[in-house]
Amino acid sequence: MKLNRRGFIGSGAAVATTLAASTVFANGHGKPRVVVVGGGAGGATAARYIAKDSKGAIDVTLIEPSRVYYTCFYSNLYLGGFKTIDDLGHSYGTIAARGVNVVHDWAVGVDRDAKTVALAGGGFVPYDKLIMSPGIDFIDGAVEGWGLLSQNAMPHAYKGGSQTELLKAQIAEMPQGGTFAMVAPPNPYRCPPGPYERVSMVAHYLKANNPTAKIIVADPKPKFSKQGLFQEGWAKYYSGTIDWIGGDFGGGNVSVDPNAMTVTIDGEVTKVDVCNVIPAMKAGRIAELAGVTEGNFAPVNAADMSTKADADLYVLGDASQQGDMPKSGFSANSQAKVCANAVRGALTDSKVFPAKFSNTCWSLIGTNDGVKVGATYEATDEKISKVDGFVSATGESADLRKATYEESEGWYAGITADMFG
Repeated sequence: MKLNRRGFIGSGAAVATTLAASTVFANGHGKPRVVVVGGGAGGATAARYIAKDSKGAIDVTLIEPSRVYYTCFYSNLYLGGFKTIDDLGHSYGTIAARGVNVVHDWAVGVDRDAKTVALAGGGFVPYDKLIMSPGIDFIDGAVEGWGLLSQNAMPHAYKGGSQTELLKAQIAEMPQGGTFAMVAPPNPYRCPPGPYERVSMVAHYLKANNPTAKIIVADPKPKFSKQGLFQEGWAKYYSGTIDWIGGDFGGGNVSVDPNAMTVTIDGEVTKVDVCNVIPAMKAGRIAELAGVTEGNFAPVNAADMSTKADADLYVLGDASQQGDMPKSGFSANSQAKVCANAVRGALTDSKVFPAKFSNTCWSLIGTNDGVKVGATYEATDEKISKVDGFVSATGESADLRKATYEESEGWYAGITADMFG
């Protein structure tokens, strides 16, 4: 049923009155309160769906420090010259206008007994259910010689925004014939094809602007997502430009010196002009502070994304340890919808549908040359389990690859609308 504004407010007030008569929620409040930490593909989607589908029966607060959110997915296309930075930026105005209380601040602590989230600016926000989608942080010491204090000299650019702009500026300022180096991350990490799409996009930019430049990739893994597709594309478009050194050839034995701008791979020192260090990853710090992580990520129940440590606390997306799904924006968005349905059901006794998940990861290799990999998943008692999958094939026609790229453009428009309204 489609509601106009008056109907939306009226139905929400009616439900709220019913709830208030029978239940006292967080901090003596008459309505249940859901707090969402992190305004990306998982958090923004969850907040929007709970506010929309509960029709005012649930108070939803989204805590996100950024006033403009820059997506990490599609940021490689900015590096390659296919997108502008403004194409990647999205505000929270529409989601706020549609019933989500947006708080631009850092969540710095969680008291699970008192059911409150502490804010960096002071004060706290009470909750009945807490959903966390904090993305990733980096593991100190994962790459010898690199730390967060080195990220200006050797950017990771694996969080959207200023780091992405910095890396692009560094690439643009490379001397003719210079060297771009990437230190690729070990599994598991955000967006499995991401580093290799980035290599493709950097190569695309250099081919047009610095055709004698070289790219070195030091990779601790013996293989990577869509490897055959990427290497086919590299040979086709960027022959002689890219030297990928996998784990079987010393790619995991790496150190860097940000001051000297050198990369040492299996004992061999190379002077470079730009170095993109993508370290090993872990759940965003707030998940660790909340006490719901085990190792580097937060174990969750597949049916609703609730944490193993606390049934009233949920973790989505890159920060979760959930089973077979890759860490991607599509995955986080899919998990958010399952979680939102489960949380709304728990708080309002509305219908909860069986959990089903899906994911697709598109990558651009060259102009109009898009490839993809994806799967569907179901919830089992042990984990989110893969049901079936698909992947682009090598040797596909130019028309099919163009259609795949155009499909990815439609997906980006769709998912950002799904996140931000």
